[in-house]
Amino acid sequence: MHSQKAAEETADFIRQTYAVQALAIQADVSRYADVQKLVSQTLATFGRIDILVHNAGPFIKEQKLLRDYQLSEWQAMVDGNLNSYFYLLQAILPEMTKNHWGRIVMLGFEKVGNAPAWRYRAAYAAAKSGAASLTRSVALEESRNGITVNMVCPGDIKGMFKEMTIQEAKNQSIEGEKRSGSGEDLARTIVFLCEEQSDFITGNIIEVTGGQEILAKRNQME
Repeated sequence: MHSQKAAEETADFIRQTYAVQALAIQADVSRYADVQKLVSQTLATFGRIDILVHNAGPFIKEQKLLRDYQLSEWQAMVDGNLNSYFYLLQAILPEMTKNHWGRIVMLGFEKVGNAPAWRYRAAYAAAKSGAASLTRSVALEESRNGITVNMVCPGDIKGMFKEMTIQEAKNQSIEGEKRSGSGEDLARTIVFLCEEQSDFITGNIIEVTGGQEILAKRNQME
């Protein structure tokens, strides 16, 4: 989200709808200093951090061979999708350890746990595959501290469906065809992983794809 107005409106919606505190903080998580500011301001307001959902994931839409990438483009993919994860983990893990409780969820893509090939998306795929390995490694390291670390991988959820509920997606589906995925499909999975009783579920790469394998088709078609 790049709009301060939209961020504040979202925070207001959360306050009014759920009667909870909400805070909008401007930060670029690909920058170490911004992550430090983000975490310190959050702690100053709420006193603790229990849950991290890392949904930042820059993506270059243009189809490009790896040899055609500029250094700045490669760096943007690694900083946004992998280094940002490291910055956030280092900043919040000590806080979660103090409370002996934490839930961390990273967003990936289909088959990322197998380090798949993704033609024309090599930089993004490499960074996210590194994040998948990091998820599993930190899950092992932090399980004794009551902290779970998982990755949720959405399928091909397009356009307006990202903001839809499951019922809205069903209403949009064509009779006899499989419905499209929705934002709520992902949200329900993330909420489940963050529950108190989900403490035995850690180090997992969970796909929410409706059983579809889109990546293989993309590699064949593009």
